[in-house]
Amino acid sequence: MKKLSTLVLASAVAMPAFADHNVIDGMDFGPLASLVGTWKSVETGGVDVAPAQEGTEQGKGAPAVTPFYETITFEVAADAVNASDQSLVALYYKQEVFRKSDDSKFHDQRGYFIYDQKNQIVYNSFCVPRTTCVTAEGVAGKTMTLKASVRGIAESNYMTENATTTGFTMTINIEDDKITYSQNTALNIYGSDFSHTDSSTLYKVAE
Repeated sequence: MKKLSTLVLASAVAMPAFADHNVIDGMDFGPLASLVGTWKSVETGGVDVAPAQEGTEQGKGAPAVTPFYETITFEVAADAVNASDQSLVALYYKQEVFRKSDDSKFHDQRGYFIYDQKNQIVYNSFCVPRTTCVTAEGVAGKTMTLKASVRGIAESNYMTENATTTGFTMTINIEDDKITYSQNTALNIYGSDFSHTDSSTLYKVAE
């Protein structure tokens, strides 16, 4: 009985005093760890300001303001090593955005939030079904500003000629149960520069 008690005590002492909430599946996800799960905007939702289409009430290229609600789901993706030196862990995410006015989906985004622990960098690498993809990066933290990399924007020839993306910046604040973000996509469309902006607050609804 004495030996069993000693073993139990030794096991208790060996256990850490608190859990490391940054570690998932044995890998450190840093500030991204709490993102895993499903998030939804509630009540106020978000606001999108984009260039209006031809034939709309606002007129071609004028600001069109769209209140929206959205769902974002994050899940653990595969880790990776770049050039035998940079070790990365990643979360895959799916973002679906709906107009409040008629519940129609008007934005769909697929991408990865990626964490480089050694260099303390976070990347947001994503594509939207407008034949445009972006990679933005910035210093890791619970509050981050991620800006398009030097070669971080890829798009089709049509978009380059008609609605090119010239820059992207996202500021995001991550809490245990709340995400707040604002972002600006710089465009040149209809012969003019336009700041396409989005902002929203989401709450975790499922792990």
